[in-house]
Amino acid sequence: MKKFHQFDLKQLSELLRGEANGQMLDDYISENLVVAYNPPVGRLLSRLSDDTYVLPEMRVMVLLKGTAHPTVNLIPRTFEAGQVVFLSHNSIVRLGAFSDDIRGFGISLTDKLVSLAFPTSLPTMLDGHVRDFNFMLTARERQRLESLHAMLRDVMQSDGRDAQVILHLVAAFLWQVNSYWNRYENDSRASLSRDRRLFADFVQLVSQYATQEHGIDFYASRLFLSPRYMSTLVKRVSGKVAKQWIDEAIVTRIKVELRHSDKSVAQIADSMNFPNPSFFCKYFKRMTGMTTQAYRNRG
Repeated sequence: MKKFHQFDLKQLSELLRGEANGQMLDDYISENLVVAYNPPVGRLLSRLSDDTYVLPEMRVMVLLKGTAHPTVNLIPRTFEAGQVVFLSHNSIVRLGAFSDDIRGFGISLTDKLVSLAFPTSLPTMLDGHVRDFNFMLTARERQRLESLHAMLRDVMQSDGRDAQVILHLVAAFLWQVNSYWNRYENDSRASLSRDRRLFADFVQLVSQYATQEHGIDFYASRLFLSPRYMSTLVKRVSGKVAKQWIDEAIVTRIKVELRHSDKSVAQIADSMNFPNPSFFCKYFKRMTGMTTQAYRNRG
């Protein structure tokens, strides 16, 4: 099977239709929105190579069965039955082990649809500061999201469907997820030690800014810490120094650009805030043991 340069809604739609084998899907697929219920996730994932993918659009899923162990935006994750999973647009995902029995429901949508569904104010999970999350829902929370999802599918599959009703149901589903996420965040932060809260904030900042901000001073200033204290804290909590987290984020993004884009080395270096292509190439060789050209050719 060919290797996807990115895993976008078009490719997701092709996989869903391919698994239908001529049968009616319990899904709705359009250019800007995919609403899926109980697709054969295990079979879909098995058709993808074990590679790193960029997801251009937002994904929100509720798992009803099965487990998966991907790496999402540099962090190893465990997704399991009963959890809601949120992946913001342009999330970077590397597939890991997963069970064949994964089932669930969810929606995938473009930024264009987000702007239509939320013309005045965004849920906090969509304001750009959150790359991804996953957490366990209560049975009542899962049932409520499943009911909203069922209403959305019903309207979308009906004759004479109203675009405004669809947009409001999409918004209702995402506002509900946002409400549960805020509850989870408040509960989690209350139970975390101060060091772990600061470390979690550090990882979130690295995930968001590493392609432009390469030094630890930036992250320390955002956390109102001295660079030395922040480095000590990160090492104590994670076992890795702060610069290692930053470098891993930078290298991961460089690999994605080299493997999955047609940009020149000079263009990638400029877009990622390196002073010049020579410095960029030396950095990549030092971090990976390979030249940028060798890595691109290997792909």
